Amino acid sequence: MPRILMTGAAGGIGASLRKLLPPIYPDLLLSDVETPADLCAGEKFKAADLSDLAQVEAICEGVDGILHFGGFSVEGPWDDILQSNIIGCYNLFEAARKNGVKRVVFASSNHAVGFYPRHHRIGTGVTARPDSRYGVSKVFGEAVGALYADKHGLGVTCLRIGNFGDKPLDHRRLSIWLKPEDLVQLCRIGLDHPDIHFEIFYGASYNERAWWDNHRAYDLGYRPTGRAEDFREHAMAEQAKLPPDPVSDFYQGGAFCGMEFSGDKSRVIDWK
Repeated sequence: MPRILMTGAAGGIGASLRKLLPPIYPDLLLSDVETPADLCAGEKFKAADLSDLAQVEAICEGVDGILHFGGFSVEGPWDDILQSNIIGCYNLFEAARKNGVKRVVFASSNHAVGFYPRHHRIGTGVTARPDSRYGVSKVFGEAVGALYADKHGLGVTCLRIGNFGDKPLDHRRLSIWLKPEDLVQLCRIGLDHPDIHFEIFYGASYNERAWWDNHRAYDLGYRPTGRAEDFREHAMAEQAKLPPDPVSDFYQGGAFCGMEFSGDKSRVIDWK
């Protein structure tokens, strides 16, 4: 059985995957900077601060594959993003290399390309247009993943995750929703598919309003079971409660684009 390390075990995605992954990967090692409050007796856990290379090397010892969901998961001050998502991400890939890890699945984000308008359908090869310091850190992670795939032979998959959860919560999320079981599918492709060298997938379920071309994931066997339109009425009812915002409502990154925005809002409708 391969030993799989999952960072970010105390986060929202990590908490969900802790329930879904053990039947597939029984030898699952969990890590985060702090021990999850609901850690079960049968779960294996090692704490590590991603900004400390020695600690990261310790959790990577004897590991075959890594699901890297650790780090700062929202927009925040630069130093927090720097330590967790940039230094921490570099440390993760370097520790993987030193320990002979074969596969890394990196949790990137739709916020790496958040400043594309919603009326543009984009693939994975577009120029990065991050919408935040957080988005910048995900662009960095994808670049480091490509470096370690090409220079050191790691099999790397970057997942530009949309919105993870049990159902889409507003109009925007009808286009970017990711069902937990569908994320598990993408992780399995990244860890197990023989043709993985370096790939970028969009982390999205079957969303008829999708802004993203995710054909490469489908080429490698992805068959999502979640359908966003099944929750359309709920999502639109929740959307009606939200105040309009000309920036957040125009770009794919939503509120991440609108926060701290100091540009000319009158130009937003003219952006092509």
